[in-house]
Amino acid sequence: MSTSLPKTTLLRQFDTCRLIPSRFAREEDSVLGELAESEPHLKDLFDLDNATNERLRGERGLLPGIGIDELVFGVPNFRIVNAAFCYARPEGARFSGADRGAWYCAFDIETALAEVAFHKTVEYQEIGRFDDSVTYETMLADFTHAFHDLRGDARFASCLDAKRYVASQRLAVRLLEAGSLGLIYPSVRRPKGTNLACFRPAVVANVRRGEAWRLTWAGTPKPKIAREKRPAKRRVRPRLA
Repeated sequence: MSTSLPKTTLLRQFDTCRLIPSRFAREEDSVLGELAESEPHLKDLFDLDNATNERLRGERGLLPGIGIDELVFGVPNFRIVNAAFCYARPEGARFSGADRGAWYCAFDIETALAEVAFHKTVEYQEIGRFDDSVTYETMLADFTHAFHDLRGDARFASCLDAKRYVASQRLAVRLLEAGSLGLIYPSVRRPKGTNLACFRPAVVANVRRGEAWRLTWAGTPKPKIAREKRPAKRRVRPRLA
C-alpha cells in the first residue's frame, strides 16, 4: 500500500443509508419498554442497562478511543449517531478498530442491504444455521464535506480485500491522525455500490428515519428481503392494583 494518502473529494450526498437493527433504533432507547410492567420497573431496567452502556460511557468521557468533545448532543437522533462511534467491534471493521467505531453508510439502499446481508450471513455460517428473521431501520443522513476517496485508486486495492481488514484499518489510523473526516470507497459486497465511512460525529448531518426492512433466512445463505411495516408505538402503562 502506498505511503501517501488518498485524494480528497468534495462530497455533496443526501439520503445516505445506514441500516441498524430495529431494537436499537426505537425512540429513547425504548426497546426495554417491551419488558417493563410499570414506569418504576422501566426505570430499573434502564439503570441496569446503563451500567454497561458504551454510548453513555462515551458521553461521560470514559472511553479511550473517542472524546466527549467529539460527540454530538441536542440534535435529532444524536444518541444513534454517538452509538455508532462508541460501540466498536472487538475485531474492528473495515475502516475502524476495536476502540473507536465509525458511521458506515451507503449511497443507496440496495448497497446498504447487501452489506448487512453479507455480514449477518457470515455470522450464521459460523454456527452452521440459516434460520432467523431480523428487522432493520434505515437511518438517512446528509454529507457536504471533503472526504478522502479510494474510488479508482489502485494504490489502495488491498484496503478493499474481501476477507481481511489489516490494510484498511492501518490506513484508517493514518487518516485519523491526519485529521480526515472519513473515506469514500467502493462497496466490496455489491458491484457499483459506494460506501462512506465517516470518522467524525459532527459531520453526520440531518439524521432521520427512513424505511424499515426485514431480512429472513430460511435454510439457505441468501435471505429474503422485504419492506417492513412499522408497528404502532407502545406506551408503558402502570398495572392497576
